[in-house]
Amino acid sequence: MIYAYIPKGSPRENRFTLDRVTPAFPPERGTVWLDATEPDADEHLWLTSYFPGCLPEEEELGEIEISSRYYETESGIHIRSLFPHRSGHELRNINVAFNLRADKLITLQDEPTGLFRLMRKHLKTGHVKAKTPLDIIIALFDAKVEYLADTLEEVYEDLERVSQNALSDKNQDVDEQLRTITLQEDLNGKVRLNLLDTQRSLRYLLRACGHLLNEEQRDTIRDMLRDIESLTPHTGFLFEKINFLMESTMGYINLEQNNIIKIFSVAAVMFLPPTLIASIYGMNFKIMPELAVKYGYPMALGLMLMSALATFLFFKRKGWL
Repeated sequence: MIYAYIPKGSPRENRFTLDRVTPAFPPERGTVWLDATEPDADEHLWLTSYFPGCLPEEEELGEIEISSRYYETESGIHIRSLFPHRSGHELRNINVAFNLRADKLITLQDEPTGLFRLMRKHLKTGHVKAKTPLDIIIALFDAKVEYLADTLEEVYEDLERVSQNALSDKNQDVDEQLRTITLQEDLNGKVRLNLLDTQRSLRYLLRACGHLLNEEQRDTIRDMLRDIESLTPHTGFLFEKINFLMESTMGYINLEQNNIIKIFSVAAVMFLPPTLIASIYGMNFKIMPELAVKYGYPMALGLMLMSALATFLFFKRKGWL
């Protein structure tokens, strides 16, 4: 699908209309943003024919070389950046390609992302002040940095709950605790990757479009870079907290397993003397004086019980139970 964003009304209103673009219905004059989301073969062919060099091939989106992610050609400035997309509890990184032209921004998404849907809503309602393609791309990155900061706050809150559960005297659901820690580690790692990628993208944008940016746009980009610089060390702190909680949880599991093994070991030793007595009187020798005793059977049972009880009291006194 390809969507066109066209400014409508007076410049003060900052309102946009949203049109679906197809090869049969090209965008209107004055379109400032063309957003291609999983375009089919015909849409991709039409878009690259109508705007040569605007979009990379799908297999090129995931390349990580700096020269492949940030460059400038006759068709404009090209930036490929990661955008977070939340699907349930899972956070995924989606590759997005930007082609910034003099009068138009063209984007290609691997798949629909929540931040682009949010930006679409804000542009339609005038919540975001955007008049030029540069305003739109800056607003998208600003929304991404804010979303990443909120995600880090959620990670910290979830880890705090795990910490409180680990320190509680109540029964703990260790499986759920491990699942939460693993999930937060994955979220934190993807947020850190997004932050570093966004930092590179903004620095390139500041360098490549320096002559096109006004003072307000420069200040917005610098503010985002400062936010990223403050958030990046926070991800390192969260990694340390995650590692500590993981080690603590694994230590708790090992302790519980050791206690269980200890109980089995003590039980085995407790029943060792009765087993020895039962083995002795289970032998098939012809001459065994106790076999002729009238109360030999109760005496053997009592002896086994007393030996087990004596072993138990010995362990109890030593503090091994």
